[in-house]
Amino acid sequence: MLKTVKIADAIGTELAHDITEIRPGEFKGPAFRKGHTVCNEDLCRLQKLGKNHLYLIDLEKDEIHENEAAAMLAEGLAGEGIVWKNDPKEGKIGLHAAMDGVFVVDTASLAAFNMVDEVMCATLHNHTLVKKNQLVAATRAIPLVMKRAPVERAVSIASVNEGVVFVKPLRTAKAGLIITGNEVYHGLIQDKFAPVLSAKITDLGSEVSGVDFVPDDAKRIRAAILNHIENGCNLLLLSGGMSVDPDDVTRKGIRIAGATEVHYGASALPGAMFLVAYIDGVPLLGVPACGLHHRVTVLDLVLPRILSGEHIGKAELAFIGHGGLCQDCPECSYPHCPFGKGM
Repeated sequence: MLKTVKIADAIGTELAHDITEIRPGEFKGPAFRKGHTVCNEDLCRLQKLGKNHLYLIDLEKDEIHENEAAAMLAEGLAGEGIVWKNDPKEGKIGLHAAMDGVFVVDTASLAAFNMVDEVMCATLHNHTLVKKNQLVAATRAIPLVMKRAPVERAVSIASVNEGVVFVKPLRTAKAGLIITGNEVYHGLIQDKFAPVLSAKITDLGSEVSGVDFVPDDAKRIRAAILNHIENGCNLLLLSGGMSVDPDDVTRKGIRIAGATEVHYGASALPGAMFLVAYIDGVPLLGVPACGLHHRVTVLDLVLPRILSGEHIGKAELAFIGHGGLCQDCPECSYPHCPFGKGM
């Protein structure tokens, strides 16, 4: 229950909530924090903030203050890899990455949570690469005082799968590169794929164990794959031979190497002819030629998820379609753009 007190009679009163100050283009934040005791010097500033009355709170048994509610919500939302402090500001609590990694959102649970009246949570996009301590989500109870039951219902929804937001650390992979194509193997053209793929792997904290150049020969591609796996590689990237031309035999080489799961085609541009396969749990990523012409392709969307331990299958490649259309901007601003943000 809220009771109002005229500002002139508020000296000695403890504030029941943060009071926000906004100076356009300069500042937005609490001018006074909850618990501050109002003194005579505060009256003028409070009036300039539009406060002619202050509020006293006398909670009923079934009511809850916004700060307590925010802490309950944050605890329910925070999954593995998420940290937060019980120090609400203006009724809000931020959730932060406990480590570098891939930010993951249970989008169905998030929507169900936000369907509860008078609570909210906003997050970064699913599968965003994040750094330790980065703000990844924020939550609050919207009213200053609300009934306890909706908060408990929202917490229950958030806790079903042990949280709604998570950060998965990137493992350090030992990657093997296989560059296919007669033109490169025979020295007719200079290879440019290996440096591009190596940079993408090392930028994510993994290492390139070795690079093989192989002609368009399915059996030799098979041999190169098995050799890398025998040498301890737990991630393989293959370039070339991903199109529909009859002499593009990389997919055949992957199959005869023993791949039990092969997914060819991703719902993204550039990178529609992307391939994901697995041999005894080792992921193989087939990178189409567009990887040479575009700084960012579907590989940049999938590789961090692979390194976070996610198993990428047909469904994952299909869901990339929402937001998977690169606009091919003259100046690429990825990841600060819509590409891959619908996943």
